[in-house]
Amino acid sequence: MSYFIMNLRPQILITFLAIGSLFTGCSELSEEQSARVEEALRDTLVSTTESWDMTMNILEDGQRKLQLKGRHATSISRSDTQLTRIQGPVHIKVYDSTGSVTTLVRSDRAIYFSQHSIFEFFGNVRVEAQQDRGLRSEYLKWDQNNDRVTTPRFITITTPRDSIAGHGFSGTPDLTDYSIREVSGHVTFEQEKDTTR
Repeated sequence: MSYFIMNLRPQILITFLAIGSLFTGCSELSEEQSARVEEALRDTLVSTTESWDMTMNILEDGQRKLQLKGRHATSISRSDTQLTRIQGPVHIKVYDSTGSVTTLVRSDRAIYFSQHSIFEFFGNVRVEAQQDRGLRSEYLKWDQNNDRVTTPRFITITTPRDSIAGHGFSGTPDLTDYSIREVSGHVTFEQEKDTTR
């Protein structure tokens, strides 16, 4: 019979143990049974919070690193995952150590994985960085811990002097250092004048 109990789903196991306790007249579960009930409850606990017209500030050492605004957010917390789904339009301002805005990000929706400091942006993703650098795509992943933005999808990068498009992007959030696997587009290189003559 113990083999049968071990192979039941957690909800069925909890019900079976509770009913078994009532019929046998036992007022306490054995240590093994208590441990299994506790484990089953822990596996099924999920907490969900919803917010409308939300603003989220992420601080580091007391300084605001970014501000996110969205129309609706659902935060989900499980033992293995903590994430926030944000419906847009989504707007993010990224700040430097002086408190100045360095980058703006817009998208239709986003997911924030707080345990890993990762954002995923979906639909009509637009990034505006300093020095008139811009990025457009339908999907973008931003890993804050590694200071990288990536996408396997089509992307367009614009600067005051050129525009580059392609698939398979990896770069810094300020768009000053990046690579694109499959490139197409127009690049203009300025030649430096020889001042030694």
